[in-house]
Amino acid sequence: MLKLSLFRHLFFATLVSISFAKTVNAEPTATLTVTVNGIHHQKGEVCFRVFGDERGFPLGNTSEVQSGCAKITGNSVKKVFSGLKPGAYAVAVVDDQNGDRKLNSDFFGIPKEGFGISKNPTVSIVTGTPKFRDASFVVNKNTKVNIQMKYSLDP
Repeated sequence: MLKLSLFRHLFFATLVSISFAKTVNAEPTATLTVTVNGIHHQKGEVCFRVFGDERGFPLGNTSEVQSGCAKITGNSVKKVFSGLKPGAYAVAVVDDQNGDRKLNSDFFGIPKEGFGISKNPTVSIVTGTPKFRDASFVVNKNTKVNIQMKYSLDP
């Protein structure tokens, strides 16, 4: 009976040690706050995609880390993403007026809905779709990013 009691105490002590070890070695997480300005409509929602690398950026979801939508209530919208690992990220947003949660474009690939990309790079027929490296930024503990909504390509 004494051996069983000793075994229980040893087992419990081991479990406690493991849980503390996981707590100490836990990776730090960061919070990203994205504010989108210049919204032209007062209906629909703005949909956000946070990307961790260039795969699928900005129209796909291959390297999407987090996403979500926020209802439009004015000419700006804010969304907070928590639990991110510190590192490089880029954000793409869409003024989703028809509720399909994607950027609709015409026959030539020109957007029919508002869109925006972190670091507000030029988007034109000449420059094409921005690359991850042109839109990425470093996320640390609490990072804030502003994106300007565009309703046409840049000249």
